[in-house]
Amino acid sequence: MPSRPALLPRARMAAAAVRRPLPGTLFAAVLALAVAGCSPGTSVENADVPKWRATALPSSSAAVALQDSGKILNRDRIVQAAARVPAGSYTLTAVCDGTGKAFFAVTLDGKPVAEAGAACNGRRETTKISLPAAGRVEISSSSVDAPLLYAYQLVPAQ
Repeated sequence: MPSRPALLPRARMAAAAVRRPLPGTLFAAVLALAVAGCSPGTSVENADVPKWRATALPSSSAAVALQDSGKILNRDRIVQAAARVPAGSYTLTAVCDGTGKAFFAVTLDGKPVAEAGAACNGRRETTKISLPAAGRVEISSSSVDAPLLYAYQLVPAQ
């Protein structure tokens, strides 16, 4: 029948068990510091939107039917409208920065026309949109990954 180890060997085994996770804990701490070092220095809340937009989505030389930029700080939709947009083919260019994805819903006189999204990696994404008739166009911007910066512009297709 095996006997229980004496008190001193049990204490040594317990101390060794406590020391073993240290390399894993140390690795996790170093990894957390490295990730924190890669994060942007300014937060979305303090970002200069016009300065960011000037580089992320410069103004188009074409006649812009509708555009907007700003900060999405929560899950509420941000809606912009243009009263009278002519029928035709358009290009919606959108960009966002932060984490996750921004979503853009386009309606014509209250009826859904198109939906688009942009991954928040600073790259511009385009969506072709056809407006079958002239009317009031609304574009709502939203995200479940707030906070983030967004910008879009709707221009006639060329």
